[in-house]
Parts: sequence; structure tokens; C-alpha cells
Amino acid sequence: MTPSALVKVRHRTTYRYDQLVSLLPHRLMLRPREGPNIQIISMDLKVTPEASVTWSWDVFGNSIATATPQFMARTLLIESTVELGLSSAAYPVFDIAPSAVFYPFRYTDDEWTDLGALAVQQYPDPGFRLKNWTLNFVRGSPTDTLALLKDLNAGISSFISYQSRDEEGTQSPLYTLDRTWGSCRDIALLFVEAARSLGFGARLVSGYLHDPERPITGSGGTGTTHAWAEVYVPGPGWIAFDPTHRRVGSFNLIPVAVGRDIRQIMPVAGSFIGMSYAFQDMRVEVCITG
Repeated sequence: MTPSALVKVRHRTTYRYDQLVSLLPHRLMLRPREGPNIQIISMDLKVTPEASVTWSWDVFGNSIATATPQFMARTLLIESTVELGLSSAAYPVFDIAPSAVFYPFRYTDDEWTDLGALAVQQYPDPGFRLKNWTLNFVRGSPTDTLALLKDLNAGISSFISYQSRDEEGTQSPLYTLDRTWGSCRDIALLFVEAARSLGFGARLVSGYLHDPERPITGSGGTGTTHAWAEVYVPGPGWIAFDPTHRRVGSFNLIPVAVGRDIRQIMPVAGSFIGMSYAFQDMRVEVCITG
């Protein structure tokens, strides 16, 4: 498919320390996932201080760079520049298989086996609180599958307010439900676990959100790191749901990594050898043009 938009993503992560530290290997998930709607034209990855970089793929097919800095430093700078061709439809039509048009439906034996943990709740749900909350979106039995997932997506967007969090990690789904606010990763995780409670196969996605025509929640410009969800529906396959912005489909979304849990798809992860108080701060800057 001919790209409908050409964009450039510049992603810079800076770690600062108040003394020289030894930098251990860092795991980088910065290369977008190519597919029918995304074509990588070029990519440039720079690490300062100089580092050896090796590439590999994980069980989900995510591209991983392992950067091993060669020198001690007070600053670690990781810069990625990717040129992309995008061709996702703004208003996608999902051709759902007849067997899955209405919920509840049954995945095939092969689909159940391959989805595995992606179709099972990964966080404690005492008293089935999350499942019972999610059942409120099931309007009947049977009910339209896509309408159910859209209602869940919109319902979470209405019930949970977005709020940026600087703390590391992700809130548990029940904590986000009780708190009624969270970051995009908290909201995406809540959606995924809610979908799993209904028997859907679902996974987390990290990447970038690009929408030059409207303000972006949690972003001061036209680009930001972002987290959303995908649900497996027979026929179209993995359908993107962005409960933070109440959107369905992959338009303006640039996926970099998918996983069972959000901790598996962090853009940058690593550590250092030095005094615990040596770490000063970390800054992430994303600029998307085109």
C-alpha cells in the first residue's frame, strides 16, 4: 500500500548522574513494528558515550537493541530517528468472521493455544470485582462483539480520567478503577485486563501517538510516547483500542512493541554501577514531524 503520510520520529532519552558511573547494558525498544500500514524508510540510533549495539527479536517479534556503553559517564544519551510511511485508514472497517460477530463466541482450539496467557487475567481480581464491573458493558447474550469492545473502550475513557504520572511502574487495574484516574499505560492495562476477564485475547502496545490536527492528551506537541491496547478478533485479527482517547483503529498510532504486560515493552530499560544517590534525573523528548 502506498503511504498516505511520511513522518519522522525523533526520540531522545537522557539520564543524568552527579558522578561518573559504570553503565550496564541497556535494552532499547525504539524500532517501530513494520506491517501493511507502516513502512520503515530509515532508522538511525546513536548512544553517547559510545556503545556497542546488537539487535535481536523477542517472542512477540519486537525488535530489541542492546546497547552496552564502553566508558564511564555522567550522562547517558540515547537518540533514535526513524523515517516512516503510514497508511492506516482513519475510519477502518473490520471484517469480523461470522463465528465471532456476536459475543460470547469461541476461539478455535489453535487460537486458544496460541493466545495462551494473553487471554487470561494477569492481575489479582478478588471477588471478581473487575470482571463484574466489566459485565456491565455486556448488553445482552448474545450481543454484538465489536459494539461491546467499543462500549468498553468508551466507558473506560468516560470513567477514568487521564493524569500524567512521573513514578515508575504501572498501577494495578483495580487501583486505577478505585482511583478513577491514571496515565495512558494505567488506562490501557485496565482495558486489557477487563477484556481478558470477558475471555478476549488482549495485549499491551507501546509506541507513539501522532495527530497534528488536534491536541493530544498528556502532550505539549504533536508527538508523544503512548500506550494502548489490542484485542484479537477472528477475521481482522488484532484491533487497536485507545481508551485514553476513546479511539478504535490504528490511525495516528505508531506501534513499537507489543506484550502481555506493560513492563515487557518499556522503550528504554537499564541500570548502572555506582552509589544509589548518583542518579539525578531522566528526561524523554519526542518530536514527530510530517
